[in-house]
Amino acid sequence: MIDKAFIRVIGGSGGNGSVSGRREKYVPAGGPDGGDGGTGGSIFMIADHGVDTLLKFRYKKSFSAEGGGKGSKALKHGMNGRDIEIHIPVGTQIWDNSADGYLIADLTGPKQKILVALGGKGGRGNARFKTSTLQFPLLAEEGEGGESASLRLELKLLADVGLVGAPNAGKSSLLSVLTRAHPKIAPYPFTTIEPVLGVASHKGVEIVVVDIPGLIEGAHAGVGLGHDFLQHVERTRLMIHMVDGIDEDPNKQ
Repeated sequence: MIDKAFIRVIGGSGGNGSVSGRREKYVPAGGPDGGDGGTGGSIFMIADHGVDTLLKFRYKKSFSAEGGGKGSKALKHGMNGRDIEIHIPVGTQIWDNSADGYLIADLTGPKQKILVALGGKGGRGNARFKTSTLQFPLLAEEGEGGESASLRLELKLLADVGLVGAPNAGKSSLLSVLTRAHPKIAPYPFTTIEPVLGVASHKGVEIVVVDIPGLIEGAHAGVGLGHDFLQHVERTRLMIHMVDGIDEDPNKQ
């Protein structure tokens, strides 16, 4: 399971304003008619139940929105740049990945949406600068650059029940019986090296169960798979701690 990713997002730049004058046969002093530039596209992230991991960000790490179009004569406004919507798993945390990194958003519900890079404003055309003393300004603004950010995405699974316990305690076997999941099952420790989700149905209610890799002493300090799986335990509503009854010392386990 790919549960961590680093990406860069860049909002589209605004389009430049236009310098233009109205020139028609019977309008000798038509004045300025340069239009404004369009707004650059923005980038949003959306929590989607149809996405399970952050795997796609291993291959695509940079996202740039479309820039706004340039203004033109006859006060025509430049086209706005198209927005980008990036779909991520429900339960993903979005962190600023700068030196002063902070949590931007925690998307724990489907269809939650967050703006991560705002597109730049379009520049004003010369028609905007006309005054009583300046009848034909030869001035227009450049569009603003879009926002950019380096982000760290961290997926923390959302489940109703988490199965935890020592390696080879039977968690995967229980998951395979309760749900239609097909985790790897073998008679040796650490058969499961990443969380496995399954859905159990009881009286019309669906229950999401997650099999967590084997728990060993010192996991909180990063020993073994440590932090890589403990983050997935945080959000389970109920934890079932499994113990192998035929172990030499079940109490110690």
